[in-house]
Amino acid sequence: MAALAEPTAIIIDCAAPGALAEFYRKVTGWEVTHLDDDSAYLGDGPIQLAFQRVPGYRGPGWPDAAKHAHLDLKVADLEIATKELLALGATRPEFQPGEGQWTVLADPEGHLFCIAAG
Repeated sequence: MAALAEPTAIIIDCAAPGALAEFYRKVTGWEVTHLDDDSAYLGDGPIQLAFQRVPGYRGPGWPDAAKHAHLDLKVADLEIATKELLALGATRPEFQPGEGQWTVLADPEGHLFCIAAG
């Protein structure tokens, strides 16, 4: 069966697209390919990571019974990557499921993402 649609971008709502794109540029090594007052895009591959300004945006709580999308990122060393991401402005919530198999972090606007050794 042929695909009905092909994903091109994962778009994350936020208050400050440029600042959040810069954070994820440092995290992923992907270059900013578009930037204006209301949006920013990273990467030039088949799927981009994008950030879209939403007036009054507030990040999700954690833990929270409501479902939220999040990114899973592969890292070479979980402990070292956690320290480096915290230095870039990520925060580490107190609640950490997974029994040490991954670490839950939040970006500077509160979007959750997980890192795991891979």
